[in-house]
Amino acid sequence: MLQGALAGLAAGGLYAVLAVCLTLMSRLVRVVNFAQSATGMFGCYVAVFLSVDWGLPMWLATIAGILLGGLLSALLGWIVSTWLAEADTGTRSAVTVAVLLLLISLSFILFGNKPQPFHPILDGPAVTVGGVVISQVTVVTVALAVLVAVASRIVLSRTPAGVQLRALSERPTTAELLGIPAKRLSIAVWAVTGVVSTLVISIVAPSQSNDATSLAMLVVPASAAALLGGFRRLDLAVAGGLGLGLIQGAAAQVDGLSVVRYFLPFAVIVALLLWSQRKEVWDAAR
Repeated sequence: MLQGALAGLAAGGLYAVLAVCLTLMSRLVRVVNFAQSATGMFGCYVAVFLSVDWGLPMWLATIAGILLGGLLSALLGWIVSTWLAEADTGTRSAVTVAVLLLLISLSFILFGNKPQPFHPILDGPAVTVGGVVISQVTVVTVALAVLVAVASRIVLSRTPAGVQLRALSERPTTAELLGIPAKRLSIAVWAVTGVVSTLVISIVAPSQSNDATSLAMLVVPASAAALLGGFRRLDLAVAGGLGLGLIQGAAAQVDGLSVVRYFLPFAVIVALLLWSQRKEVWDAAR
């Protein structure tokens, strides 16, 4: 079971990175970006197309796919910042649901409905601890999750751009009156999170279910992890992603629980939403 749990840690690292991106988006640009993993999926699919059909070197196709993922995310950010700048979070988030469905449909039209032949960027074991093999993908994804969270915290707390982003998230009207370029900073957040999402999906996709729908719907377990931190705390988002991956990996080793692991993210989301509403429910019941 320990080997299975550690195998699930690779997916946990992926969930954690996406959860950090979702948390940053929620905090800084007031959007729950349901298209977070879909833009990454589409960038990865284009990378495979460029490598297989156009004969580009894998490393060059992967870079092109990552840049495309960031560009798609930036384009979505530009649309939201231009036409939905004054809209509430619910309306802005609803737009990303439409983009999620659009990208899944577009991938079916352009690339078919079969999984793509991803070439592993990383392959093989990294270390063996007590007879348990830990893969390179696991080490890199977990390290990337921690690195992205720590780097985000440093940027937000110690750089002028981070201070401006925090001002925009907490006092948007005042920040704009002070001359802070809200639109430009918002699009930058969209672009950076798009690049990071596509990068981590490129690393993990060859070892996971790599059809378009499965990759695009990675936003569900990532949302469960982000919800643990209330879409505010980066450390809890990382812990939630890694914990969810470990539990899913361990469950996969038990015959009676192997199917249940697919429903765990939904169960976590429902449980956390009920827990977050407990005070209102209890007060209303009195």
